Amino acid sequence: MSVSRIFKEFSLPILSGIALILCFPKFDLFLLAWIAITPFLISIYDRDFKESFLKGVTFGITYFFGTLYWIYHSINHYGGIPFLISILVVLILCFYLSIYTGIFASLFSFAVKRSNLPAMIIAPTFWVVIEFIRSYALTGFPWSIIGYTQYKFLTMIQIADITGVYGISFLVLAVNGALTDIYITKRRLISKPLSPLYPVIFGTIILILILLTTLTYGWFRLSHKAKGRDIVVSIIQGNIEQDRKWNAEYQEYVIDTYFKLSRLVSSKNPSLIVWPETSLPFIFGMDKGYSDRLQEFQRELNTYLLVGSILVREKGNDKHLLTNSALLFDRDGKIIYTYDKIHLVPFGEYIPHRKILFFIDKLAYGIGDYVSGTSYKKAETSVGSFAAVICYEIIFPGMIRKFFKDGGDFLVNITNDAWFGRTSGPYQHFSMIVYRAIENRKPVIRAANTGISGFVDSNGNIISKTDIFKRCYLTERIKTDNRISFYSRYGDIFVYLCMVISVYIIVNLYGKKYL
Repeated sequence: MSVSRIFKEFSLPILSGIALILCFPKFDLFLLAWIAITPFLISIYDRDFKESFLKGVTFGITYFFGTLYWIYHSINHYGGIPFLISILVVLILCFYLSIYTGIFASLFSFAVKRSNLPAMIIAPTFWVVIEFIRSYALTGFPWSIIGYTQYKFLTMIQIADITGVYGISFLVLAVNGALTDIYITKRRLISKPLSPLYPVIFGTIILILILLTTLTYGWFRLSHKAKGRDIVVSIIQGNIEQDRKWNAEYQEYVIDTYFKLSRLVSSKNPSLIVWPETSLPFIFGMDKGYSDRLQEFQRELNTYLLVGSILVREKGNDKHLLTNSALLFDRDGKIIYTYDKIHLVPFGEYIPHRKILFFIDKLAYGIGDYVSGTSYKKAETSVGSFAAVICYEIIFPGMIRKFFKDGGDFLVNITNDAWFGRTSGPYQHFSMIVYRAIENRKPVIRAANTGISGFVDSNGNIISKTDIFKRCYLTERIKTDNRISFYSRYGDIFVYLCMVISVYIIVNLYGKKYL
């Protein structure tokens, strides 16, 4: 195949991949997403399995590398891996993720060629199922989900409290599918002048009604505010350098930084002060001197204090079993709540399949191996009931809802995005908390070591946020919300419906061809 032929064949998938990159933070051209995938869908119409799969992979590698390139920063800067090798590692990850888009492309092409169903039905249904599987397979990696491009389109995304973020992906793909149907219908009428138009016409009418209903629902939700209580919360952004954080000579500086900033915000009489993930430069309980000093300081603050700390759960001869945890101190300096991180970061906090990958070491600091928590418990306080999730746990919608299926007042996320540097990673990570707020109808309080820290209300409005790599604090009056959303109570029913429809389509079309 000549170079010009290759360019002609793969230019549209690449174009769609580049366009999607521009829809995510930092670019945030979110309206572009509603047309960005159309060139890719057009390119795989009427193609065989192999051609469609290759174009899907090409689209995926472009799209995923452009949105996940920042992973190289952690590997290169903190893992000590040379730049070119770290880029290669990211490309391998992107190739793995692009297999999912390749499968989508093959299924889409197969269904469009063998049925009169419009692309506006086939594309979103298959896409949501593939996206959901990607979110859970092999520990799961639900980053770069299409729905996240719309975090600023608040009127449209309020429906996420029913469908989750996957429902927004469905709408975006449906509109792209409708635009693709214009091209497909024209091609069909040329080759088969008597091809039926009613599926496309009927599907378009239904899609318009769904979009209007979604916008109406969004307007209704945004016009009704939470009826909870007002609480004042302060978040501390210490901006501690990742490569100096665990230096013994640097411990005093880290502690003084958090003490000083906390004393400053205590003048505003917050009900809760939140420090970031692993903000303590020592292992609480193991270092008695620093642990006692922290509790003494807490009594001085006279408020609740939530901090991130490494804890030792079991001591061994050579290594200890550790947890990445959140500790809540009451006004008397007593620990009244402990949460151990459940969803650990693969290769960051533990090595999956260690017997096979014995030659790989984890990036995160520790004198041992991290183990995951098991309890989806909330803190019960005089200011409300809340969950305190850690780092990238916030990107798993199915996990977060488990904390609130029986109620709750707000959500706290502590994290350390110093790993991402000044890439688009921190901006993408922050944008996802908008969906967790809407899905569960809970305001979100986020404290990040180097940013972005901030507050989001239960309708997804970003109340305030910090810049990255800035030592600062924020104090806001937020309104708690004790509603239990449909999504919190019932989970991903919408996705399961898409699965049933997808299987029905594939089985019926497969039977028509081969039986």
